[in-house]
Amino acid sequence: MDNPFVNTLTQFSSLSEDGQLALAKASVRLEHEKGHILIRQDSVSEYIYFIERGLTRTYYYKDGKDITDWLSAEGQFAGSIASFITRQPDRRIVQLLEPSVLWAISFSALEQLYRSYHEIERLGRLLVSHGLVLLQKRFDDLHFATALERYQQFMASTPALLQRVPLGMIASYLGVTQETLSRIRAQV
Repeated sequence: MDNPFVNTLTQFSSLSEDGQLALAKASVRLEHEKGHILIRQDSVSEYIYFIERGLTRTYYYKDGKDITDWLSAEGQFAGSIASFITRQPDRRIVQLLEPSVLWAISFSALEQLYRSYHEIERLGRLLVSHGLVLLQKRFDDLHFATALERYQQFMASTPALLQRVPLGMIASYLGVTQETLSRIRAQV
């Protein structure tokens, strides 16, 4: 199948040809320019996005500052999973940092797929479990790792993002000031 979204999903769990076709039919390919807002503050996330090409930043405002919560690049997902699942508004904003090609699937389409295909329902559970592990790792890094360790982990796991994401956003993502990040970078 020539659908990057479906191809990536089948790496988590095998799907029948019917399941793959149903997923492909339910997903929509989108192209947006840098700066486009995928999810607005205090809105319900109607879609989960898969990034074929590009980069997103998830952020929120606290005390007048924007705080980068998550970065997603090619082959990853973007959105507010809590809002998507609970159907409740979220304070987070998801914005494109580069011109991007995305695949979107709506809540209603995914729920219909879950009802119709047990294998897709299982895939959804596996994806949410994978996301929870990533979230726990991020939580642990922010609470237990030093700023230097967080930067080293960022460099090791996503070195290309150092060239694609402004340093102020990287500092925010790592939970440090830009000045602290500059000192860390000088040490490394």
